[in-house]
Amino acid sequence: MSTENLIKMANQIAQYFSSEPDRGLAVLGVRNHLQMFWTPGMRKELLAWQTTHPGADLHPLAQEAVSGAGWEA
Repeated sequence: MSTENLIKMANQIAQYFSSEPDRGLAVLGVRNHLQMFWTPGMRKELLAWQTTHPGADLHPLAQEAVSGAGWEA
């Protein structure tokens, strides 16, 4: 899957959870969704992309969820 598609999907997931008033729960919701429904390869690819492009293109909730997830790039 292309990185662009992963970014798009991660942003859609983050947008869904953005209605949660508790930011911590919103980040946890994004992180849990990625952990449950994405393959390890998809998660690693997104993390590797975020590591080389910090702050670019990802919704802030997705950025926080990915950066704090403890996945290896």
